[in-house]
Amino acid sequence: MKAPNLFKLLSLLLILNMTISCTKTETITETITEIVNDTIIETRTDTLTLHLDPALVAEGKQIFRYDTFGDEAFWSDILHIDEAILGEANGGYGVGVSPATALGVGLKVDSEALPAEVVAAIQAGQVDLNDPATTIALLQLNAVVGVKGTFDEDGAMTAVGINCALCHSTVDNSFANGIGRRLDGYPNRDLNVGAIVNLTNNKNFLADLLHVDEPAVETVLTGWGPGKFNAGLFVDGKALRPDGSIAANLLPAAYGLQGVNLATYTGWGDMVYWNAFVANLEMHGQGSFTDARLDNASQFPIAAENNFGNIVNDPDLITSKLPGLQAYQLSLTAPTPPEGSYDATAAARGKVLFNGEAQCASCHIAPIFTDAGYNLHSAEEIGIDDFEAKRSPTGMYRTTPLRGLFARMKGGFYHDGRFATLTDVINHYDTHFKLELSAQDKTDIEEYLKSI
Repeated sequence: MKAPNLFKLLSLLLILNMTISCTKTETITETITEIVNDTIIETRTDTLTLHLDPALVAEGKQIFRYDTFGDEAFWSDILHIDEAILGEANGGYGVGVSPATALGVGLKVDSEALPAEVVAAIQAGQVDLNDPATTIALLQLNAVVGVKGTFDEDGAMTAVGINCALCHSTVDNSFANGIGRRLDGYPNRDLNVGAIVNLTNNKNFLADLLHVDEPAVETVLTGWGPGKFNAGLFVDGKALRPDGSIAANLLPAAYGLQGVNLATYTGWGDMVYWNAFVANLEMHGQGSFTDARLDNASQFPIAAENNFGNIVNDPDLITSKLPGLQAYQLSLTAPTPPEGSYDATAAARGKVLFNGEAQCASCHIAPIFTDAGYNLHSAEEIGIDDFEAKRSPTGMYRTTPLRGLFARMKGGFYHDGRFATLTDVINHYDTHFKLELSAQDKTDIEEYLKSI
């Protein structure tokens, strides 16, 4: 397939928000300059300061945003997601993935990747939202956050892969809904990972891996919903909770992890460990990975059967990139709550309660807002079931860091979003610890949480 006319194909983005103002469209021409000195990048969170090598941070930024670790071997060669995107009209299968469909499943567009002529096309109002060829053109521009296309010399797309930004970046919607400047580290709580995987015409591969039938695979994938993913499915095969509901957890933030020891809801390991786990076992990149715990067939039957705890690839496209990836993630400080987004007076009262009577700070210790060291607690301690905890090697839950909480409220709270609001969380602990907080106390604590 020849490269489509860029002007025609990308002009359709205007329809994504029919109320886009001229002010918003002009914002994509602005640039953001990061200023560092010759030797360090300083990352500050309250009293916590890290000194990071700017070259390593810059390298990690590229890895986080654009490196697929060779995972095209899975997403294209096995699942054929590239062909699903193309659609029958462009050499693939099915109807293809139009921009309307892509944005509908939570994919985001990086407005700063759009050249001036494309901006002009958008402003001209020439629109065709339902053409998969436009999605292909966006991929040629490397403008679809978290998805990278491979193209031959004739402009035909031959493969797609994914990168870290797919789940752990969003955009600021400065140009339109779903289109704007990247916000790295923010969880994409609009992203419907299951719906994307469900585009495959090779569900049989997943069914065989999990020892279920294809309808079961489709039920699970469509059941995750926006902003959720079952990271343990391909190691333990558990698709359902004990009550029969779909097992899936919220995509976590990748910002504000300075000083945080364990990187996951159930404490599988630190940031470097989890980056390696995800790159090899979730993204299905081509690297090397060792974890003898996954040889435990009674707890991790899928991993043990497929030797996922002992992965070796030559060349290894992952391991050498872990230092840079860690450095960039550590540079991602938690966002500051917008002015007026919380009641400052109430938050001040809430801070006193948080650090005192409400006992929150016994685990969420400032400035990291988790507990230091081996920050794990039993399900009984925090008053919930142990289903997800038992799926991990630790059998426990991590104290979730609270920095930038306001930016990840969509989808609920706790690992699986079981509490829809902060009020629900506060009420849970009030009951569990018999705190006897007043209604005003609860309101004040909520305002403080929104201010962190």
